[in-house]
Amino acid sequence: MNIPNTITILRMGLVPVLVYLLLHGDYRAAILVLLVAGISDALDGFIARRFDICTDLGSVLDPLADKILIIASVLTLTQRGLMPLWLTVVIVIRDLIIVGGATAYYLRAGSIEMAPNITSKLNTFIQVCLILLVMATAAGMTHGAAWLPVLFGCALFTTVISGVHYILVWGQKGAALKKRAASD
Repeated sequence: MNIPNTITILRMGLVPVLVYLLLHGDYRAAILVLLVAGISDALDGFIARRFDICTDLGSVLDPLADKILIIASVLTLTQRGLMPLWLTVVIVIRDLIIVGGATAYYLRAGSIEMAPNITSKLNTFIQVCLILLVMATAAGMTHGAAWLPVLFGCALFTTVISGVHYILVWGQKGAALKKRAASD
């Protein structure tokens, strides 16, 4: 265990706090928790790269922490009636497909190297912006409700595109792995 991985695990520990705050309608505090999580995400990545202490565990934990945070947020916001169910379903299904595919690959290959691509990074950015805007609107901090349908559409688009991209890339890796296993 190193410092970046510890920060990532602590970020995962913020998820129950965030859910609690959202369920109790304390959107301003929830925004602060989400911002702390975002800062910790940037910090653990910076430390890992800067001091060359990237680990296989960290390459799995970091995106998993992001997925848990986003899924918990959208599920809770949907339960509160602040996000559309259709978008939440698409986000959750995409992430379940990615986690399921990564798990299947790991079980077959014995290792996995996770490297987020640009579509995934853009998708995460759009989803976090959407979550922040939904919370800020619910807190009365902005009149961003007019932007919500646009962001719902952007989130849908980037979620589908990044999901399809992951399916294609990991499908190719799985086929190559199967081909290597057959030739051995």
